[in-house]
Amino acid sequence: MAKKSSLPFDKRGGTVVIQRRLLSSPEYLALTAQAKVLLTLLQRHWTPAGPVGFGVRQAEEEIPCSRTLALRAFKELEQAGFIALVDESLFCSRTQSKTRTWRLTWLPCWRNRAPTNEWEGRQVSISTGP
Repeated sequence: MAKKSSLPFDKRGGTVVIQRRLLSSPEYLALTAQAKVLLTLLQRHWTPAGPVGFGVRQAEEEIPCSRTLALRAFKELEQAGFIALVDESLFCSRTQSKTRTWRLTWLPCWRNRAPTNEWEGRQVSISTGP
């Protein structure tokens, strides 16, 4: 039986842990700075109960960046296989609006499904410009 860690982590608000394998992978290293920040923000909102609801406006505010860069970061993570779209956003002024929802492929998803790790082995292309 494994011992519980006695390391003095600050447990207020929880802890976000990312695999070293992911952080040192060519797929992750090829991401832009905005995409890397967005990846961490998405993980901060992850729970095993369901997909992550996180929209472009929220990304604009929390990264911070322009709408164009936020959209590009989402597209980059999706093309690299780090996230997968679960449900599209909906805006309606008369009814309740909803944000896009995402599945983080390196983490378990709801209904106790194992991570799919779609990011592994993807073709990496390092972009040099915006």
